[in-house]
Amino acid sequence: MNDQTPATRTRSRIPLALIAVIIGVGIGFVAVYGIGGLVRNASGDPTCRPAVELAKKLKPLAQGEVAALTMATQPLRLPNLAFTDADGAMRSLADFRGRTVLVNLWATWCVPCRREMPALDQLQAKLGGPKFEVVAINIDTRDPDKPKVFLQQAGLSSLSYFYDQTAKVFQDLKAVGRALGMPTSVLVDGEGCEIATIAGPAEWESDDAIKLINAAVGQ
Repeated sequence: MNDQTPATRTRSRIPLALIAVIIGVGIGFVAVYGIGGLVRNASGDPTCRPAVELAKKLKPLAQGEVAALTMATQPLRLPNLAFTDADGAMRSLADFRGRTVLVNLWATWCVPCRREMPALDQLQAKLGGPKFEVVAINIDTRDPDKPKVFLQQAGLSSLSYFYDQTAKVFQDLKAVGRALGMPTSVLVDGEGCEIATIAGPAEWESDDAIKLINAAVGQ
Protein backbone atom coordinates (compact mmCIF):
# COMPACT_ATOMS: atom_id res chain seq x y z
CA MET A 1 0.00 0.00 0.00
CA ASN A 2 1.40 3.44 -0.96
CA ASP A 3 0.99 5.87 1.96
CA GLN A 4 2.07 8.90 -0.10
CA THR A 5 -0.62 11.35 -1.03
CA PRO A 6 -0.62 12.81 -4.59
CA ALA A 7 0.81 16.09 -3.22
CA THR A 8 3.61 14.21 -1.44
CA ARG A 9 4.44 12.24 -4.59
CA THR A 10 4.55 15.49 -6.62
CA ARG A 11 6.94 17.12 -4.13
CA SER A 12 9.22 14.07 -4.19
CA ARG A 13 9.40 14.18 -7.98
CA ILE A 14 10.38 17.87 -8.17
CA PRO A 15 13.96 17.46 -6.89
CA LEU A 16 14.53 14.55 -9.27
CA ALA A 17 13.26 16.63 -12.19
CA LEU A 18 15.46 19.52 -11.15
CA ILE A 19 18.51 17.25 -10.90
CA ALA A 20 17.76 15.89 -14.38
CA VAL A 21 17.66 19.42 -15.81
CA ILE A 22 20.95 20.36 -14.12
CA ILE A 23 22.64 17.20 -15.42
CA GLY A 24 21.29 17.88 -18.91
CA VAL A 25 22.62 21.42 -18.91
CA GLY A 26 26.00 20.20 -17.66
CA ILE A 27 26.23 17.55 -20.37
CA GLY A 28 25.30 20.12 -22.99
CA PHE A 29 27.97 22.52 -21.76
CA VAL A 30 30.65 19.84 -21.87
CA ALA A 31 29.53 18.83 -25.34
CA VAL A 32 29.98 22.39 -26.57
CA TYR A 33 33.07 23.49 -24.64
CA GLY A 34 34.73 20.28 -23.49
CA ILE A 35 36.19 19.61 -20.07
CA GLY A 36 38.89 22.20 -20.71
CA GLY A 37 36.17 24.72 -21.44
CA LEU A 38 34.57 24.05 -18.06
CA VAL A 39 37.83 24.73 -16.26
CA ARG A 40 38.76 27.68 -18.45
CA ASN A 41 35.38 29.36 -18.12
CA ALA A 42 35.20 28.69 -14.39
CA SER A 43 38.30 30.62 -13.38
CA GLY A 44 40.46 31.22 -16.46
CA ASP A 45 44.08 30.25 -16.87
CA PRO A 46 45.97 31.92 -13.99
CA THR A 47 49.03 32.22 -16.24
CA CYS A 48 46.99 34.61 -18.38
CA ARG A 49 46.05 37.04 -15.63
CA PRO A 50 49.01 39.33 -16.44
CA ALA A 51 47.66 39.58 -20.00
CA VAL A 52 44.36 40.88 -18.61
CA GLU A 53 46.21 43.43 -16.49
CA LEU A 54 48.18 44.49 -19.56
CA ALA A 55 44.93 44.81 -21.52
CA LYS A 56 43.60 47.21 -18.87
CA LYS A 57 46.71 49.38 -19.22
CA LEU A 58 46.46 49.35 -23.01
CA LYS A 59 42.75 50.15 -23.16
CA PRO A 60 43.25 53.96 -23.29
CA LEU A 61 45.43 53.40 -26.36
CA ALA A 62 42.71 51.49 -28.23
CA GLN A 63 41.54 54.56 -30.07
CA GLY A 64 41.56 56.07 -33.52
CA GLU A 65 42.51 53.45 -36.10
CA VAL A 66 42.50 50.64 -33.51
CA ALA A 67 39.41 51.74 -31.56
CA ALA A 68 37.62 48.53 -32.59
CA LEU A 69 39.95 46.39 -30.49
CA THR A 70 38.21 44.45 -27.74
CA MET A 71 40.53 44.22 -24.75
CA ALA A 72 40.69 40.98 -22.77
CA THR A 73 38.73 41.06 -19.51
CA GLN A 74 39.09 37.38 -18.57
CA PRO A 75 42.20 35.17 -18.68
CA LEU A 76 42.24 33.20 -21.93
CA ARG A 77 45.03 31.05 -23.30
CA LEU A 78 44.57 30.64 -27.03
CA PRO A 79 44.53 27.18 -28.59
CA ASN A 80 47.94 26.10 -29.86
CA LEU A 81 47.11 26.98 -33.46
CA ALA A 82 48.86 24.70 -35.96
CA PHE A 83 49.83 25.83 -39.46
CA THR A 84 52.53 25.48 -42.12
CA ASP A 85 55.32 27.84 -43.13
CA ALA A 86 56.63 28.70 -46.58
CA ASP A 87 59.08 25.78 -46.48
CA GLY A 88 56.32 23.28 -45.74
CA ALA A 89 57.35 22.82 -42.10
CA MET A 90 54.69 22.48 -39.44
CA ARG A 91 54.55 25.39 -37.03
CA SER A 92 52.37 26.33 -34.09
CA LEU A 93 51.62 29.30 -31.89
CA ALA A 94 53.86 27.75 -29.23
CA ASP A 95 56.86 28.42 -31.51
CA PHE A 96 56.43 32.13 -30.76
CA ARG A 97 56.41 31.90 -26.98
CA GLY A 98 58.36 34.73 -25.40
CA ARG A 99 57.27 37.18 -28.10
CA THR A 100 54.21 39.37 -28.41
CA VAL A 101 52.38 38.19 -31.52
CA LEU A 102 49.62 39.60 -33.68
CA VAL A 103 47.85 36.55 -35.08
CA ASN A 104 45.89 37.40 -38.21
CA LEU A 105 43.67 35.09 -40.27
CA TRP A 106 43.22 36.09 -43.91
CA ALA A 107 42.16 34.73 -47.29
CA THR A 108 42.32 35.98 -50.87
CA TRP A 109 38.53 35.63 -51.24
CA CYS A 110 38.12 38.11 -48.36
CA VAL A 111 38.21 41.65 -49.78
CA PRO A 112 38.81 43.38 -46.40
CA CYS A 113 41.64 40.91 -45.76
CA ARG A 114 43.39 41.80 -49.00
CA ARG A 115 43.06 45.50 -48.24
CA GLU A 116 44.50 45.00 -44.76
CA MET A 117 47.56 42.99 -45.79
CA PRO A 118 49.77 45.98 -46.82
CA ALA A 119 49.23 47.53 -43.37
CA LEU A 120 50.18 44.27 -41.67
CA ASP A 121 53.26 44.03 -43.88
CA GLN A 122 54.31 47.56 -42.89
CA LEU A 123 53.69 46.80 -39.21
CA GLN A 124 56.00 43.79 -39.48
CA ALA A 125 58.59 45.89 -41.30
CA LYS A 126 58.51 48.55 -38.56
CA LEU A 127 58.28 46.46 -35.40
CA GLY A 128 59.03 42.86 -36.32
CA GLY A 129 61.94 41.33 -34.43
CA PRO A 130 62.87 39.31 -31.34
CA LYS A 131 60.06 40.85 -29.27
CA PHE A 132 57.21 41.06 -31.78
CA GLU A 133 55.95 39.36 -34.93
CA VAL A 134 52.91 39.50 -37.16
CA VAL A 135 51.79 35.91 -37.77
CA ALA A 136 49.41 36.21 -40.71
CA ILE A 137 47.92 32.80 -41.51
CA ASN A 138 46.26 32.29 -44.88
CA ILE A 139 43.25 29.95 -44.90
CA ASP A 140 42.55 29.59 -48.64
CA THR A 141 41.41 25.98 -49.02
CA ARG A 142 41.51 25.52 -52.80
CA ASP A 143 44.36 27.02 -54.80
CA PRO A 144 47.56 26.92 -52.68
CA ASP A 145 49.43 29.19 -55.09
CA LYS A 146 46.85 32.00 -55.16
CA PRO A 147 47.84 33.62 -51.84
CA LYS A 148 51.54 33.43 -52.74
CA VAL A 149 50.86 35.15 -56.07
CA PHE A 150 48.81 37.82 -54.30
CA LEU A 151 51.62 38.60 -51.84
CA GLN A 152 54.19 38.75 -54.64
CA GLN A 153 52.10 40.98 -56.88
CA ALA A 154 51.32 43.31 -53.97
CA GLY A 155 55.01 43.52 -53.09
CA LEU A 156 54.44 42.33 -49.53
CA SER A 157 57.79 40.88 -48.51
CA SER A 158 58.11 41.66 -44.80
CA LEU A 159 55.54 39.11 -43.64
CA SER A 160 56.52 35.47 -43.28
CA TYR A 161 54.16 33.21 -45.21
CA PHE A 162 52.04 30.89 -43.10
CA TYR A 163 49.00 28.91 -44.23
CA ASP A 164 46.44 26.34 -43.19
CA GLN A 165 44.55 24.81 -46.10
CA THR A 166 42.19 23.03 -43.72
CA ALA A 167 41.14 26.35 -42.12
CA LYS A 168 41.24 24.58 -38.76
CA VAL A 169 42.91 27.62 -37.20
CA PHE A 170 39.70 29.54 -37.84
CA GLN A 171 37.60 26.81 -36.24
CA ASP A 172 39.96 26.67 -33.25
CA LEU A 173 39.62 30.40 -32.64
CA LYS A 174 35.89 30.24 -33.27
CA ALA A 175 35.59 27.54 -30.59
CA VAL A 176 36.85 30.02 -27.99
CA GLY A 177 34.74 32.85 -29.37
CA ARG A 178 37.57 34.70 -31.07
CA ALA A 179 36.74 34.24 -34.76
CA LEU A 180 33.35 35.42 -35.96
CA GLY A 181 34.33 36.57 -39.44
CA MET A 182 37.24 37.58 -41.62
CA PRO A 183 39.70 39.06 -41.11
CA THR A 184 40.27 38.26 -37.47
CA SER A 185 43.28 39.42 -35.46
CA VAL A 186 44.31 38.53 -31.92
CA LEU A 187 47.09 40.23 -29.99
CA VAL A 188 48.81 37.55 -27.91
CA ASP A 189 51.40 37.86 -25.15
CA GLY A 190 54.54 35.77 -24.73
CA GLU A 191 52.63 33.10 -22.78
CA GLY A 192 50.09 32.55 -25.55
CA CYS A 193 47.39 34.56 -23.76
CA GLU A 194 44.90 36.94 -25.33
CA ILE A 195 45.54 40.66 -24.85
CA ALA A 196 43.02 41.96 -27.38
CA THR A 197 40.94 40.84 -30.35
CA ILE A 198 39.51 42.63 -33.35
CA ALA A 199 36.93 41.38 -35.83
CA GLY A 200 37.53 43.14 -39.12
CA PRO A 201 40.42 45.09 -40.62
CA ALA A 202 42.50 47.82 -39.00
CA GLU A 203 45.12 50.31 -40.16
CA TRP A 204 48.00 48.49 -38.50
CA GLU A 205 50.65 50.81 -39.92
CA SER A 206 48.99 53.84 -38.28
CA ASP A 207 50.50 55.80 -35.39
CA ASP A 208 47.64 54.56 -33.17
CA ALA A 209 48.49 50.93 -33.87
CA ILE A 210 52.26 51.42 -33.55
CA LYS A 211 51.83 53.15 -30.19
CA LEU A 212 49.60 50.37 -28.85
CA ILE A 213 51.86 47.55 -30.07
CA ASN A 214 54.95 49.24 -28.65
CA ALA A 215 53.21 49.55 -25.30
CA ALA A 216 52.19 45.88 -25.44
CA VAL A 217 55.76 44.85 -26.14
CA GLY A 218 57.04 47.08 -23.37
CA GLN A 219 58.89 49.64 -25.45
